[in-house]
Amino acid sequence: MRVYDHYNCRTRNNVKGARLSVHSKGRAIDIGSFHLADGGSISVLEHWTDPRYGKHLRKMLRRACGTFTTVLGPNYNAAHRNHFHLDKESRRYGAFCH
Repeated sequence: MRVYDHYNCRTRNNVKGARLSVHSKGRAIDIGSFHLADGGSISVLEHWTDPRYGKHLRKMLRRACGTFTTVLGPNYNAAHRNHFHLDKESRRYGAFCH
């Protein structure tokens, strides 16, 4: 996996004065691509809509829901177009997956 972000003491979306990000607590990871045994890779940005690899990426994102309490990907917003955001933040109403 290519990790874009993990522990990073910062505010949410790097907005001054905002609440601390889940990344600042070491409870989140952003993954941008997956490296394959054959030396290739599947990139969230490049392959999300690809007929061959996109379905695998969407399946991975769906299956992460439940293991992680927040699961965000390219369909969530422009800030997540190139990675999966996975975190274990406590939530009152269960998992948030998009």
